[in-house]
Amino acid sequence: MTYIIDMDKMAVTRKGLKFILAGVIVMIAGFILMTGGSSSDPQVFNYAMFDWRRLVAAPLVILAGIVVIVIAIMGRFDDKEDKR
Repeated sequence: MTYIIDMDKMAVTRKGLKFILAGVIVMIAGFILMTGGSSSDPQVFNYAMFDWRRLVAAPLVILAGIVVIVIAIMGRFDDKEDKR
């Protein structure tokens, strides 16, 4: 099978690319967790923006996505498909 990109010459394997995609999805989920907490009236202070989800959980999920991406780039994965 011919590929547009030759996977034998890439530094990141196919499994590594899947991990990078998973890390990006985890990071997007963290940014989604961080949304919200706005107020319709700018004169009224909304304490919902200091929620535990926005201050603690969302940054930890984003950091977890970054760690997954770093492991995907730096790690060595053996693809069974490439061992013909």
